[in-house]
Amino acid sequence: MRQRLLELVRAHTTHMSVVLSSGRSSNVYVDCRMITLHPEGALLSARALLGLLDATGWRADAIGGPTLGADPICGALAVVSQLQGRPIPTFIVRKERKAHGRGRQIEGPIPEGAQVVLVDDVATTGGSLLKAARALREEGHTVVGAMVLVDRGEGALEALEEEGIPLRSVFSLQDIV
Repeated sequence: MRQRLLELVRAHTTHMSVVLSSGRSSNVYVDCRMITLHPEGALLSARALLGLLDATGWRADAIGGPTLGADPICGALAVVSQLQGRPIPTFIVRKERKAHGRGRQIEGPIPEGAQVVLVDDVATTGGSLLKAARALREEGHTVVGAMVLVDRGEGALEALEEEGIPLRSVFSLQDIV
């Protein structure tokens, strides 16, 4: 399973000059949405992340993360966790609170005061995960950790640890390139 997921990630990794969401430039672009929005990739990603969750020993009342990277992952995690007989609610954290409707920044069936694990596709500096963690903490939730498919190794681990959030990844950039 892990090897097949790695093959998919490598197939959607491009060696070209790009600007990442962190604002940094890179010669390697890992397009995980091509994996997490694909039927096989979504299934493999969810299984790998649930296996990683088991390996950490973290207790999660819910799993979620910043939109857009976490959106397809959360859908897959919800379904696969249900199929495995251990349903875990998922949620999405918007970049900012909605100005209409219920005015929420966090969407999904997350219990009050939940122990949560953050998830995202790729981590570079950890900025998106940290912003999501702050929004969750403001709502009274406890962030016990963060998981990503790929850690680019460009500061996310250290930035999250400074906030008391351990980061685990399925793959490092070195695994891919």
